[in-house]
Amino acid sequence: MNFIDPQDWVFPVPIAYGPGRLSEIAAHCVQAGISKPLIVTDHGSLGLPFLTDLQTYLSQAGIASAVYADISPNPRDDEVFAGKAQFLAAQHDGVIAIGGGSGMDGGKAIALVAYNEIDLWAFDTQANPPDMGNDPAFPPLITIPTTAGTGAETESTAMVTDTKQMMKWCIWHPDLKPAMVILDPELTIGLPAHLTAWTGIDAMVHAIEAYCIQCFNPLCDGMALEGLRLVSQWLPVAVAEPENLEARGAVLSGSCLAGVAFLKGLGAVHAISHMVGAEYDTQHGLTNAIILPSVLRYNAPSIEAKVAPMAQAMGLQATDFDAFYGGICALLDELDIPKTLTEIGASSDCAPRIAAKALKDSAAETNPRPLTQDTMERLVKDALNVGR
Repeated sequence: MNFIDPQDWVFPVPIAYGPGRLSEIAAHCVQAGISKPLIVTDHGSLGLPFLTDLQTYLSQAGIASAVYADISPNPRDDEVFAGKAQFLAAQHDGVIAIGGGSGMDGGKAIALVAYNEIDLWAFDTQANPPDMGNDPAFPPLITIPTTAGTGAETESTAMVTDTKQMMKWCIWHPDLKPAMVILDPELTIGLPAHLTAWTGIDAMVHAIEAYCIQCFNPLCDGMALEGLRLVSQWLPVAVAEPENLEARGAVLSGSCLAGVAFLKGLGAVHAISHMVGAEYDTQHGLTNAIILPSVLRYNAPSIEAKVAPMAQAMGLQATDFDAFYGGICALLDELDIPKTLTEIGASSDCAPRIAAKALKDSAAETNPRPLTQDTMERLVKDALNVGR
C-alpha cells in the first residue's frame, strides 16, 4: 500500500490525500467560491508553521485571509458566537477549519450559524434539522486535519460545550458538507509523541465503537475494520518514528476511515468522554483511551460476534475476547496511556453527575449493551478508579 503518492478520492466528499497537498489550498478555495476565507483553528495551533504556510499559499494567489484561533480543546458555544461575529464583521465568504478535532469542530460550528439567527442547539443531531428555506446557504467549508485521530473532516458534525449546562452536544445540518478535505500527512509530522498517541487512539476508539453498534451497515463496518487495521499497525511506528511519513499517512488514512464509520453511531466511551471533557476540559482522545477498557469489559457479552473480526484486523493470533482485550491494553501500555480518569484531573466523586449527563448523550443510545443510571455510574466509577 502506497501512503506517499497523492490520491484523489470522492467518497464521502472530495478528498485530496498526499504529502504537500496543503499547497493546493488556493485552487480549492477558487473551486469552492471562496475569495476571503476565515481560517478557524484552536488555541494550541496558533503560531504553528502550518498556519503560516496556509496563509502564504493563499496570499501568493491573491486571496486575503484572517485567523480566528479562540477555540478551546473542547469548543464552547461562546467561542462559536465570537467566531461568527468576526466572520460577519470582516465579510468573509468561507471557512477553512484546520487543526485537531477542536479546531475543525469550531470551524464547522461557525459555518453552521454564520448566515442565520437559528439557535445553535436547534442543530442538535438528536432533533430534526432546522428548515433552512428562508436562510442563505451555508458558507463553503474546507477541512484540514493536522492530527490523525479525530476523523472530523468529512462531515459537518461538531461537538460543542453548552456553557450553561457544562455538557457537550453534537450539532450538524445535512446541507453543510465540506467542499474539500485536504489530508496532508506532512502536517502531522510536528505533532508531539503524546498527542500522536492520544489522537491515534481516538481514531481506534471510533473504529471499535462504530463496528460494535448493533445495526446493519456494511459500508461503515468495512471502513471501521480497515481503519482499526491501519491505526493499530502504524500508530506505534508513528509514535516511535515521528518523521516516518508512511506511518503518518497510514494513521491519517485510518483516522479518516474511522471517522466515516462512526456515522453509524458510537457508544458509552464517547458518551462518558464528552461529559468528562465538558466538565474538566480533558483532551478528548486521551479521555477516550482511558475509558475504553472499562466499556469493553461491560460490553463484552453483547459484542461476541464482533470480537474475532476486530482481533484479526489488529493482527492478533488469538481471536477471543481475552486476546482482543489484552491486545488493546498492551497497546495502551506501549503508548503510556494513564490508567484512570482521576490521573488526568477528574474528581473521584463525579460519577453520579457524569453518568446522568452521559445518559443524555446520543452515543449512549447506540451502545451495544443497554445503559441505565446505575450501570453508567458503575462504568464511570470503574474508569475513575480501576481503568485497565
